[in-house]
Amino acid sequence: MTDLPGWENFYVIVGSSAGALIGLQFVVITLIADFPAVRDAEGASSAFATPTIVHFGAVLLLAAILSAPWHGIGPAAVVLGVLGLSGVVYTAIVARRAQRQTAYKPEFEDWLFHGLLPFAAYATLALSSYAARSHTRQALFSVAAAAPLLLFIGIHNA
Repeated sequence: MTDLPGWENFYVIVGSSAGALIGLQFVVITLIADFPAVRDAEGASSAFATPTIVHFGAVLLLAAILSAPWHGIGPAAVVLGVLGLSGVVYTAIVARRAQRQTAYKPEFEDWLFHGLLPFAAYATLALSSYAARSHTRQALFSVAAAAPLLLFIGIHNA
């Protein structure tokens, strides 16, 4: 288990960034709550605002998972796999919500940043967890690529 401890600084930085961005997102949501209501605001919010918090939260959880003192990569890989698969399912739900809401007609950029890129990031987590036992170093680099991708997706969408 010599690979995982080498990532501590990376996940301290990524995790604290995700935590700060979650707080900032709540401030923004509070500030825009005073704007006049639009038709189907709840549907649009669940398709476009809520996923941003979820992605930041996933990165924070990911940092916590990989900063824990695991005795082997196996248990961490299982938890990462659950997080990745949950994210894939959630991304499908978000895509369906974006398609159903009537407040805004999504464009290609919306589908890219609310559907395709999150799906890729969460699928990378799921696949990395599968490969972690036999290719630990490569799997950790894949997970490390997915974390900032989710942060950048959230920043773009915020």
